[in-house]
Amino acid sequence: MASNSLILIYFFYGLCFFCMGLAIMLEMGHGSDARLRHALRALAVFGIIHGAHEWLEMFELLGFFAFARSVPLAWSSLRVAILALSFLALGAFGASLVAPNAVLRRWSILVPVGQSLFWGLGLLAMRGRYDLSTMLVVADVWTRYSLAIPSALLACAGLFALRRAFRLAGMAQFSQDSLWAAIAFLWYGGIGQLFTRASPLPPSTWINQDLFLDVFGFPIQLLRAAAALAVAVFVIRFLRSSEVEIKRHIASLQAARLEEAQRRQILRGELLKRVVGAQEAERQRIARELHDETGQALTAIGLGLRGAATSLKQDVEKTGVTLRKLEHLASQSLTELQRMIADLRPSHLDDLGLPAALRWYGKEIQTRAPLEVTVEVAGESRPIPTEVATALFRVAQEALTNVAKHAQAHQAKVRLVFQENDVSLAVEDDGIGFDPEGLQRGKRARWGLLGMEERAALLGGNLWLNSGPGRGTLVEVTIPYQAQTDIEVEDEPEAAVGG
Repeated sequence: MASNSLILIYFFYGLCFFCMGLAIMLEMGHGSDARLRHALRALAVFGIIHGAHEWLEMFELLGFFAFARSVPLAWSSLRVAILALSFLALGAFGASLVAPNAVLRRWSILVPVGQSLFWGLGLLAMRGRYDLSTMLVVADVWTRYSLAIPSALLACAGLFALRRAFRLAGMAQFSQDSLWAAIAFLWYGGIGQLFTRASPLPPSTWINQDLFLDVFGFPIQLLRAAAALAVAVFVIRFLRSSEVEIKRHIASLQAARLEEAQRRQILRGELLKRVVGAQEAERQRIARELHDETGQALTAIGLGLRGAATSLKQDVEKTGVTLRKLEHLASQSLTELQRMIADLRPSHLDDLGLPAALRWYGKEIQTRAPLEVTVEVAGESRPIPTEVATALFRVAQEALTNVAKHAQAHQAKVRLVFQENDVSLAVEDDGIGFDPEGLQRGKRARWGLLGMEERAALLGGNLWLNSGPGRGTLVEVTIPYQAQTDIEVEDEPEAAVGG
């Protein structure tokens, strides 16, 4: 009856550790804590090997291994070696968890190496003191004293260190699981491995499993099995910390994404107000220019023609001078009207393409400001969708206008690059530069930048600004050829006047 009970105990004892090892192997690569990932490998090895050792004990009781009786030395040596290997893995687990940094974690391998040397030297020292059958029992006892108890205490210390890490990470539940796992290892190693088989090796001469059975009325293997069950349950429970950590990371990413979407929605709302206001302001500007320049010129031409008609019969020479002045005035008005039309929508962009439009606008800027503008085109030219070409032209227009107005630059370079999947535009000047963080204080300048950013973003592109006091400014935008817009944006004329 006692033998049957031990068989069941060994079965569940081994099952607990074996299942723990398998569970760790499935979960150990998911967490972000490098220390825990490194340590769990050793604990998985311990669980699988130690579980296999207890099943070997069970199969021996069942009589499955006939050679265990025919070659007891080989069998006992194999069993002790497996037992020692499992506890060396447990020691490696504890040492790795105790190590506070990556450098010491790499050196923690010296702990099981030192343990194995101490264990081996002890066996060599005792080899000639006992006969063969006694030595086999002594080897098992020595393995538990020299390896099992220290390794279990190391695992306990490591789990206490892990408990602090969980607590600092705000995962109190897993901190408690780690604490209970540490207590279970303390019972398993400090008590369970202290009561060994009776042998001549002190203190097993009197502190042994027979004494435990006489005092408590149940075998020490039952205590070990209970401790193994507790270890397996609490280790598997805190393994879920990686899943919780992943969920928390996903939740934080989702929150950041929502926050970014809300921020962009607010910016789009503000930009829409800006666009509507800019359209009205542009209409007022056009009306004012037509009234102040073109309207007055046409009025003057009309009055001049009326005067010329009156004086034609009286003074032909004077009338000729007046008509030449009126011709010059009409030419000026036409030039101004063409400039206004070109600012609203340059014909070069539709007729000749983006590179030609950029070169034309560079020359236009040079006529308005003491600025040398060069335009470079790199890569194999290819057709660009209309909305992409318009966005790139408006960004260049805005950037060059800002350079002419504010940068005090002598040179500006526009570089258009056709790449495999996207097209990029860079505008760089040698001006006085500015502090990008201080841009928030300048509302109009900030809106100019927001307008450029929004144009790029609506087409799936990105815009970068690099500047600093005294080192010029670089504005770079990249937009994919297959741009997909999520809203329709009117090609507002406000962009032509800069910001």
